[in-house]
Amino acid sequence: MKENGTIESIRSYPSPNPRIMLTEITYWSCGYRVKGMLAEPKKRGSYDGILYCRGGMQSIGMVRPARIAQIASEGFIVFAPYYRGNRGGEGRDEFAGEDRWDAVYAVDILKQYCHTNRIHLFAFSRGGIMALWIAILRNDITSIVTWAGVSDIFLTYDERTDMRRMMKRVIGGTPTNNVEAYDNRNALTHIQDIGAATLIIHGMKDLNVSFEHAKVLEEALIGNNKVVEKWYYEDFTHFFPSKVNRQVVKDACVWMKTQKGV
Repeated sequence: MKENGTIESIRSYPSPNPRIMLTEITYWSCGYRVKGMLAEPKKRGSYDGILYCRGGMQSIGMVRPARIAQIASEGFIVFAPYYRGNRGGEGRDEFAGEDRWDAVYAVDILKQYCHTNRIHLFAFSRGGIMALWIAILRNDITSIVTWAGVSDIFLTYDERTDMRRMMKRVIGGTPTNNVEAYDNRNALTHIQDIGAATLIIHGMKDLNVSFEHAKVLEEALIGNNKVVEKWYYEDFTHFFPSKVNRQVVKDACVWMKTQKGV
């Protein structure tokens, strides 16, 4: 077993964008070999880093090369961990349990490729709670963008009846009969440890991750005197129209570049 955040192997990956180079990296996290995808602009420059926290579970919501290439094309080096148990990685995806360390140590991978010390988190859906934990457990995060992000694991169980069977299996029981397991995933009780500025993006008609997740996160950040900005979209669901999506990505990338960090 090697040290956490150590690269085990690297292989090139076909890129959908001729200006972006993709690489799949296998690295060590808590004794497991886990994988992620790196996107780098081919043009030389001084680029900030973005850790992209994917949504979903296992094959659902898997990292899409086109997505991270899109973000990298805005002038960033992007690394997107798959989390343990995915795409040939060892271990088991735990839905914001011990697999949070795969994201925490992924920052160390990203830093090996970055040209600056500025690391941002860009999270979608389930990735929202992963990003919160990274920012709680690390003190070197410049900013956080959480888009349609999960912020309250209890709320997810309550709202997503279609996910309860998976959550019972993966987390171990329900919020009623195994409070400790859910409390261990509850990032909201540690918001005071976040130093980075946070941008919350959410569609108010989202049925996958309700708008309530955005509101409780906003309230927790404000209540702890944290820097928070919010972009709420009255007419959108979990998935924004493609044209709007592209523009919001561009705008979020501009926002990240303007943040001063901790």
